[in-house]
Amino acid sequence: MTTTHRITFLPHNREITVNDGETLIRAAMDAGIHINASCGGEGVCGKCRVIIEAGAVEGGLSEQISPADREKGYRLACRSMVTGDVTVRVPVESAIDSSVLRQSYVPRRTARIQQKDLNDLKEAGLFLPPMEKVYIELPEPDNQDHLPDVTRLVSHLKLHHDEHRLTVSLPVIRKLPDVLRKDRFRVTATLARPVFESGKTEIINVQAGDTSERNYAIAMDIGTTTIYGQLIDLKSGAVLAEHGDFNAQISYGEDVISRIVYAEKEGGLERLQQVVAETINTIIKKIIRQAKVDPEDIAAITLAGNTTMTQLLLKVNPRYIRRSPYVPASTLYPPIRAVDIGLALDDHVTALVYPAVSSYVGGDIVAGVMGSGLYLDERLTLFMDIGTNAEIVIGNKDWLACAACSAGPAFEGGGIKFGMRAAKGAIEDFSLDPITWEPMLMTIGSVRPKGICGSGLIIMTAVMFELGLINNLGKFNRDLPTQRLREDNGVWEYVLAWAAETQIDRDIALTEIDIENLIRAKGAIFSGCMTLLAEVGMSMQDLDRIILAGGFGSYVDLEKAMTIGLLPEIDPEKVIFIGNSSLLGAKMSSLTNRIRRDVVEVTRSMTSFELSETMSFMDNYVAALFLPHTDLNQFPRLKERLAARRSALGPPQTA
Repeated sequence: MTTTHRITFLPHNREITVNDGETLIRAAMDAGIHINASCGGEGVCGKCRVIIEAGAVEGGLSEQISPADREKGYRLACRSMVTGDVTVRVPVESAIDSSVLRQSYVPRRTARIQQKDLNDLKEAGLFLPPMEKVYIELPEPDNQDHLPDVTRLVSHLKLHHDEHRLTVSLPVIRKLPDVLRKDRFRVTATLARPVFESGKTEIINVQAGDTSERNYAIAMDIGTTTIYGQLIDLKSGAVLAEHGDFNAQISYGEDVISRIVYAEKEGGLERLQQVVAETINTIIKKIIRQAKVDPEDIAAITLAGNTTMTQLLLKVNPRYIRRSPYVPASTLYPPIRAVDIGLALDDHVTALVYPAVSSYVGGDIVAGVMGSGLYLDERLTLFMDIGTNAEIVIGNKDWLACAACSAGPAFEGGGIKFGMRAAKGAIEDFSLDPITWEPMLMTIGSVRPKGICGSGLIIMTAVMFELGLINNLGKFNRDLPTQRLREDNGVWEYVLAWAAETQIDRDIALTEIDIENLIRAKGAIFSGCMTLLAEVGMSMQDLDRIILAGGFGSYVDLEKAMTIGLLPEIDPEKVIFIGNSSLLGAKMSSLTNRIRRDVVEVTRSMTSFELSETMSFMDNYVAALFLPHTDLNQFPRLKERLAARRSALGPPQTA
């Protein structure tokens, strides 16, 4: 059980409960308390001095704190780890006026995490893996029994295991004679179940002896940027190993459009298929080694990716995905031998490919819908997977509508002057002193900053907007008394960290162009939601919940996402995060044939809207190109906070 401790911050008399070992600066950030800090938590700027009045912390001492101040209880908040209940005083030089803090306080809220596992399937009566192993003891042939080996195997399965409509693959026929005689006709048969009851069960592998307890599958998310894989025990439902790596196709283009263009070049399609297969094979090799399983005991691999990634993996020309009327080669794919698409697995392993809905709502989104159980739930749900492209699904068990919009790369660091993907050194959290306009930065890994990740960008923009550093157009208030606000080559920017405080020996700044790119990205997503809701005759007020998918959703501060108008203003308790929904769906399909059956019906019944050809989308998009929106009444809680701030503080303080 995780040990927790209570921290009391003075003079604000605000309490927060944190896990053992948490840093004081992270606790302060979560409590909405500003402490000056611009080095990302590495301890080099020396601005986050606090006084420990009661209790004890570990660390926090620095040569920047004199012996006399150490005796008084001074510590650096970024280097002080909580080991018990503690009372901390934030001195004047490290903080802002407490009345301002009370006005600016908004709790940090991330989405509730929802996880699904084997118990969910068992409780719903859905656990029936597509691949099953059956141990068989066959009578040995003799002078009176001349049945062929295949007939002997099939007849026994039909008679003793209630199997009907059995087929046997040629590779099984080739290996069967030797396998049967290896352990005196005691064998384990691997059966591939049909999606529908009317289909045929296929015997895809036979092994000598009893290997029925060793039955595994691989789930794989084929992302544009990253690929993740899990090795799953089909008997227990446990994930035995997992690993992720960058998709090697990145070298040929960071987005799907650039890869389609490359695929149109001579030899391009073959090259892209080869490199994605190599990435998958690297992951397969690592998870097999981690789990220490015999590759022959792997029966299937389930693959989920967007429409372009799927066609590239299968070496299917994606040319027409990016051209009107945006038609994919197929939305449904039959089971495929994994070796036939270059995967380093045994001949018998079956590749199950998730179906798509359209050119831009692919198998990864369908996998998310299936894995989250959205298609079985009566609650009206908005499902969002946010990345370079944002896919949106709205509906419940009775109906589903979907759309995709191009958000651009801002949420992944692209198009931002100092943007980067979420990695060590990326600024992920931010606070601002509205008196001195000094920042408080937190980086991933608590090291010196080297860039800004997507979640950090959202928080910065939201905080700057609420405090009046930028207006609803994303333009800086240029009259504020701070050296951090400056003009560089005709572009206004705010310096987050000076060169001496960074890893890159350059000032790290947020520019008006960065904010403009973020506004365009969030505007596309919000307008996509609004348009899709309008097309089905509903509004944001009709939503019962929002499901966020993907790595981005795990870190985004919900209140800040609502502040800038990325998400509709909804009770944060109604927002659920499910992580990598594509991988989740692939895993769940590996564990139950029910999802494989249902997914066919779901994809056929899901209505897809092409937003670029929907008249109201552009009107909604233009209206969303403000912080948070042209209609502030759609964000009543934010409107109330802004009014309270203006009443308490007046206009932003200037020289």
